[in-house]
Amino acid sequence: MSMLASLDVVVTDVVTVNSLIKRFHFARADGSPLPAFSGGAHIVIEMQDGDTIRRTPYSLMSSPLNTQDYQVSIRRDDEGRGGSLFMHNKVTKGMSMKIGYPANLFSLDKRAPKHLMFAGGIGITPFLAQIHQLIKTNGNFELHYSARNEELGAYSEELKQLLGHRLHVYYDDQDQRIDFDALLSSQPTGTHVYVCGPAPMIEHVIQRSAAHGWPDAHVHFEHFAKAPPGEAFTVELQTSNKKIEVGENQSMLEAMEAAGVDAPYLCRGGACGQCETNVLECDGNLQHEDHWLEDDERASGKKVMPCVSRFKGSRLVLDR
Repeated sequence: MSMLASLDVVVTDVVTVNSLIKRFHFARADGSPLPAFSGGAHIVIEMQDGDTIRRTPYSLMSSPLNTQDYQVSIRRDDEGRGGSLFMHNKVTKGMSMKIGYPANLFSLDKRAPKHLMFAGGIGITPFLAQIHQLIKTNGNFELHYSARNEELGAYSEELKQLLGHRLHVYYDDQDQRIDFDALLSSQPTGTHVYVCGPAPMIEHVIQRSAAHGWPDAHVHFEHFAKAPPGEAFTVELQTSNKKIEVGENQSMLEAMEAAGVDAPYLCRGGACGQCETNVLECDGNLQHEDHWLEDDERASGKKVMPCVSRFKGSRLVLDR
């Protein structure tokens, strides 16, 4: 899917949640309902930042029961690539924008008798939509939410009112920690675990789940990688018959789009596999940053995820 399949929307509200997070509301420009989605879905927001077009995925936090109002909460990242800063500093109520159709790489498994959820920081957002879905269907779940402090524990007070005993909140500055091992070792058979938050938290849950014998199919996580900055390089695209320059703060995917190549994508964060591309020639080193390819595929040098990975060397030719 590319942004050729996009929705024209209007920003209906911008709400300051705390010192780092703002919530953005979107409605369809023509007033018609937005596409249906399920809890855990994300959208890609297109941002016209001067001469640069930025496209960044954000989890939908709003209720799947309401298709008139899409909501995302975005944490300002002063060290990021510019997407969150654009949203925080330049997006205002009434602005017209484009977004992609919802896609879900973090959906609930409806067969699960129980859902065990771990959220860290801004990773709470996909769970907010999932909770609305589970409450509607009388689903069995519990949410463990860790934040740096009470001020940055976005939506914790609303969640306490909504969930009661099903919510457990932990604040780092109060030396409160989630006991992952105790929780992962004491769940009923068939439970599924979900985690979204900082990369170390996700990796820890995956590792401890494996150590406690959880089947891979019962462990779900959402982690969009960021395309790191690096030295500029050149990429040759055989199918498109183009040679393009990838800037220091640009991904290969962004450089392709800037050159008029309609490359596929779904998450733009190295998690979905949609943009996986064959490497035809590589004289140098591919710098893989994705969560999709297997170790042997990275070692082969025959595959790359252009949404997040980089290259350092003299020649790179892709089948794109």
